[in-house]
Amino acid sequence: MEMRWLNSRVFAILAGGCLLVSLLSAQSPKRPKILGLAHVAFFAHDFDQSRKFYGEFLGFDEVFPLKNTDGTPSMTFFKINDRQYIELSPEKTAGSDRLSHIAFETDDIDGLRQYLAAKGVKVPSHAERGRIGNLAFNITDPAGHTVEMVQYMPSEQTMLNFGKRLGSNRISQHMTHAGLLVTDLDPEYRFYTEVLGFTETWRGSSNGTVLSWINLKAPDSDDYVELMLAKTAPAENARGGAHHLCLVVPDVPEAVVKLKATAYMKEYPREIEVHLGKNRKRQANLFDPDGTRTEVMEPRTIDGVAPPPSSAPPPG
Repeated sequence: MEMRWLNSRVFAILAGGCLLVSLLSAQSPKRPKILGLAHVAFFAHDFDQSRKFYGEFLGFDEVFPLKNTDGTPSMTFFKINDRQYIELSPEKTAGSDRLSHIAFETDDIDGLRQYLAAKGVKVPSHAERGRIGNLAFNITDPAGHTVEMVQYMPSEQTMLNFGKRLGSNRISQHMTHAGLLVTDLDPEYRFYTEVLGFTETWRGSSNGTVLSWINLKAPDSDDYVELMLAKTAPAENARGGAHHLCLVVPDVPEAVVKLKATAYMKEYPREIEVHLGKNRKRQANLFDPDGTRTEVMEPRTIDGVAPPPSSAPPPG
């Protein structure tokens, strides 16, 4: 009798525990999809010169130019493809960081807001409708970068322009990643992996002794963020090498030939060199008038073999 009572008691405790876990699970919002990079936004010291870099040089159509109430430029967008843009705004402060924010597309903006709130992330009370009609809100990652979450709305500018304004001279049709400067790896890594659901795909070292980069892929896309690791952050006006975007091209040497044939090349002050990255992919670096880097890179390694990840420790 006593054994049966004990077994019943244990069963009741286990059943109650399972019920509690189920209830807690049911109360935790499920993460909506994060569909990849929507845009990367930069500040420009000379707005018109930077517009020429992204428009005339890289070949992207400039769409949705917005103005302030006094008629001065507020921001503009350069269309990479139907879902991805480069956003450009005049600088607010000279010599400041050129990176404004990065943005990810979701299929459920309010569901994502509630999910992040349940994870302890500071979120606004609701998503705002932006000036081109999409719903969005901003959060801040542990490294201090502004991260925008956006849902494209069916009757607004982004969706209404699907299939339109896709420049025939654009150097690339896809932005594969955005680079973010990180000096404290652990909280940044946990935020993107444990909260947002990103997964690590590769890590590399420029010198073999200290870790330089970690690639974290979005959960519902092949797009990724590249954590650019540093022991200390450079001056705000010298972060353009770390804070960057990457455009995928099928053949980097051919892309460089195309760039050199543009009229803008007469104004471009740097040499363009094709090199082999530590990831064994051919690439070349371009820099806008503020020194912000655009990396053009091939999608595959030169021999089809993936390089092993680095085992070097992070800076510190």
